[in-house]
Amino acid sequence: HKLCYKHSSTTAQELRLCIENQEEVEESLVDEFGMTPFHVLFSSVEPSEELLEALLYRFPYYVLGWKDANGKLAMEYLVTNWTQEN
Repeated sequence: HKLCYKHSSTTAQELRLCIENQEEVEESLVDEFGMTPFHVLFSSVEPSEELLEALLYRFPYYVLGWKDANGKLAMEYLVTNWTQEN
């Protein structure tokens, strides 16, 4: 999560290494706000395509269907931010 919050200075390689070093991937998927790394990345106005690819490679696809504490899917943040800026 920390690397996704700092997405502008995080490389895809750093994210991959961090994910690989996690023993329990499923337990680390949700933060105190109920957000997955996808929620965090998509909350950005300019989410990194490279970080997205790293997340998609490592995490199961069904995580995209998880809602956060506000009842929002990660894709809702992406659509909201994209439509507000474009």
